[in-house]
Amino acid sequence: MTWRHSNEGRLTSACTDSLRSRVIPSVSDLSMELEDLSTWEDFESRLKTLTLTPTQLGEDVPRGYSSFLFRGQASHCWQLTTTLERYVPKRMSMKRYYKTIHAAKPQIETFTGARWSILTPPKYEKWLAKHDIFVSAGNFPGDEYMIYLRHHGFPSPLLDWTRSPYIAAYFAFSGASEAGEPVAIFAFREHAGKGKVLTKEKPHIEILGSNIRSHRRHFLQQSEYSICLVYEADTWFFTNHELVCGDEQSEQDILWKFTFTIAERFKVLPTLDCFNLNSFSLFASEEALMETMALRELAFRGTNR
Repeated sequence: MTWRHSNEGRLTSACTDSLRSRVIPSVSDLSMELEDLSTWEDFESRLKTLTLTPTQLGEDVPRGYSSFLFRGQASHCWQLTTTLERYVPKRMSMKRYYKTIHAAKPQIETFTGARWSILTPPKYEKWLAKHDIFVSAGNFPGDEYMIYLRHHGFPSPLLDWTRSPYIAAYFAFSGASEAGEPVAIFAFREHAGKGKVLTKEKPHIEILGSNIRSHRRHFLQQSEYSICLVYEADTWFFTNHELVCGDEQSEQDILWKFTFTIAERFKVLPTLDCFNLNSFSLFASEEALMETMALRELAFRGTNR
């Protein structure tokens, strides 16, 4: 059986080690809380404690905690990098990226029939010039267009997440290779009740929420997106998320990483499919239907014979 495998991040030296015998942690390992779990049931148990509400925690005055977001990756070695970081290794400014996607828009609209009304590059630069502390708390010009591009493979500074840990699990296990590397599910909380402290000198993460008109996959996958920015030399740049997560601000931009052995995939994927969580329900394409049927008729049945 061949499993779908995509390069969701650059590999680190830790990939050559077994998960439990790593001696020298990567930069990623130092910037998040790592938990190696033996079984899927361990993860579900951990979820119950991780997602306790302020009231359940016994707080007299419940604080405004942000919701959890989750992301599944098919290898524990992959870092949290955007498709833009992997396509263009050199850091790119917001202004340059906007000019790039604006230039591509006429051809994309011509061949897709879709239309987006977005700012011209000069007006976008004026908008950027008004924000020298933080950008806009998630209100970006052209955000619907950027999300569309992200869902269709154009290099993007958006890191996609889901509000569902089970959808994240699907992406982790369905994309796993046969090399036997453990998979990973990330959990992210933007703030833990005290809002966010943003400074001009440091990178920060902003969230693009769920109520955005976009491709239907955005809603099928319960998607939200994060974008990591830094302001240097009077210019906004996209930068790596892991420069923020794990900083001294322990109550904001908090990241957990849960890892599982690949052996759990034939337990997890059939279980998710029982709840109609599969490639077809998440992508709604004929190719996704074929992938779902192949798993049901060849992979899942094969494990029970």
